[in-house]
Amino acid sequence: MARRIKRRNGLTKQDKTAPKFPDLVKRDFTAAAPNLKWVGDMTEIPTECGQKLYLATVIDLYSRRLLGAAMGLHPDAELACAAITMAVAARGGRQAIWRDEESERVIFHTDRGSTYTAKAFTTLCRTVGIRQSMGRVGSCFDNAAAEAFFSSLEWEVLSRNQFRDTFHAQAVVIDWCYTFYNHQRRHSAADGLSPVNYEIRESKTKPEAA
Repeated sequence: MARRIKRRNGLTKQDKTAPKFPDLVKRDFTAAAPNLKWVGDMTEIPTECGQKLYLATVIDLYSRRLLGAAMGLHPDAELACAAITMAVAARGGRQAIWRDEESERVIFHTDRGSTYTAKAFTTLCRTVGIRQSMGRVGSCFDNAAAEAFFSSLEWEVLSRNQFRDTFHAQAVVIDWCYTFYNHQRRHSAADGLSPVNYEIRESKTKPEAA
């Protein structure tokens, strides 16, 4: 029987009174080094019990490595903050990604949803030294790299599983994210290697980014 792709519902709800951030990526989903450009988004994961689980992501465009994968019952700023906190920790903490020059700080690109314009989230980004970037309203192509991750998740995980509850969903999805996606899944953007293997190879052939 053919697998059915579970299309996610749009989670983007714009707060028109919130601060606006320019598009610093402009559909260039490449990066010459780690911690130059990150992208992220949220998706919902249905379960048989009727309760939905939400996943917030942070992906480094350098290797397509998933740095943050926070899961919770609400697609809110708290979940987005958790994903960024995980990403910063994965890269060695604030001191490892901080740049004195604001123009050189890591870019985090998302949609214009209220989740990413909430005060708690924008404050966290400023505190850890992240510049926010946002695509246009209603344009999935402006955040295509983040959308591509969810397409892979939908095809390789969600369409092949029926989750009993949120605990079951979280166990399966997190295992795929950190065990398979980061360490085993090959990416054309990572020279045909997994994100982790690509970073390991490149760290041996290039000087470490300042």
